[in-house]
Formats: sequence, structure tokens, C-alpha cells
Amino acid sequence: MKGRTYITFINIKCAIILLGMCISTHISGQIHLNNPSFEDTPSDATTPMGWFECQEYTTPDIMPGYWGVYNEASEGETYVGMITRDNGTFESIGQRTSKTMKKDICHTFTIDLAHSKSYSGFNQPIKLRIWIGDKKCGTHQLVFESDFIDKIEWETFEVEFLPENDARYVLIEAFYKEGWFKRKGNILIDNMSAIRVCSRV
Repeated sequence: MKGRTYITFINIKCAIILLGMCISTHISGQIHLNNPSFEDTPSDATTPMGWFECQEYTTPDIMPGYWGVYNEASEGETYVGMITRDNGTFESIGQRTSKTMKKDICHTFTIDLAHSKSYSGFNQPIKLRIWIGDKKCGTHQLVFESDFIDKIEWETFEVEFLPENDARYVLIEAFYKEGWFKRKGNILIDNMSAIRVCSRV
């Protein structure tokens, strides 16, 4: 009886160690973003900490509380709002990831999107595009393009992609239509997850 109990204890101990190794490997395999929930002091024309603007002379807004936008955050206290304009300009932000997104390896992440019915006249629904690249603000590979986001309730989108080349930067872009950005619209962005290697084979 004691022998069986000892063997069972050893088996349980081995299982716990193996589980710990798997969890550690899973966590270390994540590619982290700096401030993925866009937390900062609410302010207009301000890029949240950890991100940089990728369009000259135009920056996003840290919400809520400006331009008539009072939607609650999906996660945390704040989120980012970006617009497209009828003069063809638009807003985008980016950052360098903690690790390289390796070529030909499946990656995945989630992001929450919503729309504000009131945004100082920039009230029409627009889309969000997400790019990856090997240079700051690079648009080398489009990995996600949403439908028109027209709901004030947050919706979580899962993005899955296969890098065509090693990439170290991600860029988030307010978007309307290819070759024609002339729409006064807005999109709200929050709660972007870490980038993970896909669990499926």
C-alpha cells in the first residue's frame, strides 16, 4: 500500500512539474505590447503611453470625455478614438513589439472595437486596419480589416495571421475605403491582447 501511495505521489508531482513547464512555455511565448489597453489621462489629440503616432500632424484621442464621446471603456478606464476626415487624412498609431513575429508561424490576438454616435461631427462608421512590419510605422503586411463598426457596444475580434516576413512592429489605422479616405468617421479601440502563437497545428 505504501509503495502504491509513493508511486501515486511521484506521478502527481511529475504531472504538476510538467504542467508548470507548459504554462511557463506558453507565457514566455507571448509577444507583449506596451499599454495594450490604451490607459492614460483622457485628452484630445494625444497618443497614449507606449504608442507612437504614424501620421504627421494628426494624433488620436484618449477617451472618454472629449468631443462628445462618453462610452465606457471595454477594459480599464480609458481607450483610444481615431478618425478619418473628409479631406482625405486619417489617424494611425503603432509600437515595437516585445519579440519578433516569426515568418510563416501562425499568430493570433484579440481586440475590442466600438463606435461613438457623437464625435464632434465625425460620426460616421469606419473600419480598422492592422498592419505588421519590420520598420516603425511600416505597412508591409495587412493582417486585419474590420467591417464598418457602427455599434456603441464593444465587440471583440479575433485576428489570426501568418507573417510573410519576420516583423517587429504593429500599426493600427483608422480606415474608410481603399484610395479614398474622405469620410468624417470614428472608431474606438480598446483591450488589445498579447500576440500569441496559434494553439492549432
